[in-house]
Amino acid sequence: MKLTGDKANNYFTNPDTNHTAILIYGADTMRVALRRQELLKSLIGDNAEEEMRLTRISGSDLRSDPALLLDGLKASGFFPGPRAVFVEGVTDTNSAVIDAAMQDWQKGDAILVLTGNQLNARSKLRKMIENNSNSAAIGIYNDPPNEKEIIFMASKYNLNNFESDAKKDLIALGRSLDPGDFQQTCEKLSLYKYKDDSVITSTDINLCAPVTIDAALDEAIHIIADARTAEVGPMLSRLFGQGINPTTLCIAATRHFRNLHSAASHPSGPDVGLSRARPPVFGLRKERMVRQVKLWGGMRLEKALGVLTDTDLSLRSSFKAPAHAMLERAFIRISMMRPK
Repeated sequence: MKLTGDKANNYFTNPDTNHTAILIYGADTMRVALRRQELLKSLIGDNAEEEMRLTRISGSDLRSDPALLLDGLKASGFFPGPRAVFVEGVTDTNSAVIDAAMQDWQKGDAILVLTGNQLNARSKLRKMIENNSNSAAIGIYNDPPNEKEIIFMASKYNLNNFESDAKKDLIALGRSLDPGDFQQTCEKLSLYKYKDDSVITSTDINLCAPVTIDAALDEAIHIIADARTAEVGPMLSRLFGQGINPTTLCIAATRHFRNLHSAASHPSGPDVGLSRARPPVFGLRKERMVRQVKLWGGMRLEKALGVLTDTDLSLRSSFKAPAHAMLERAFIRISMMRPK
């Protein structure tokens, strides 16, 4: 059978242990691997591998030695408990062997878990599993997770008590990060709040979220946006001394001011605009940028972006002006645009 939507999501935590085979397929190997881990944990528990109740076979090994699959399904475990055979990287070339093993499957044999890359609707393997009422096929797509999935992932790490704004920030983060990165963020946040029953705030999430830009570079851009003109020269000298390229700095500044401009133009206000940026901005950094948006205004931000665009083109052109001096002049000019 084919499972989609909530039925598919619920299946990973509450699978049917009477099923013969379960196929998980998708273009993103990380997403498929995370779902496979979740499924195996639900089927055979955390200690299955140590207790030799899990047999791993690669798709290429199965092609060279088809008997591996049936041997794994029929083998008797030394430890009590359910068993599974996991075949990774299956393709249509494995369909005949898998079909024969499923036909020979009997109650008490190991459950067969298959993972593969994207399989189209014409795939023999996919059709075989979907047309079997005692098996399940689940496609994993690259769509961002919905709010329910994000909250469920957080709850697995005992993250339940959120401030309303913090919950919005977590959902925005879950939709922008890769599943593996978001899972690591939840794990880090869980450790950060260990034995701390206080409500989870946006600051907590901000401290545990992956760093998307070097901290020194980020602070340098804030110096310009906060109109701290006297600090621009010393800041650039320090960054240039660390080997940071002027073009890199110009790109980072352009990205920051583009986010400010988008936030200033958002119909629901800068707070919502920054939450919907990619990657989203939240916590103390968002509060700081909201203040910057209000002080700059849309017109001044457009002029600042114009200066940055011209500077970027000059830095990349064949005209050999001193790059450090050119960027310093542009940054000082921008920082003086904003009223104190």
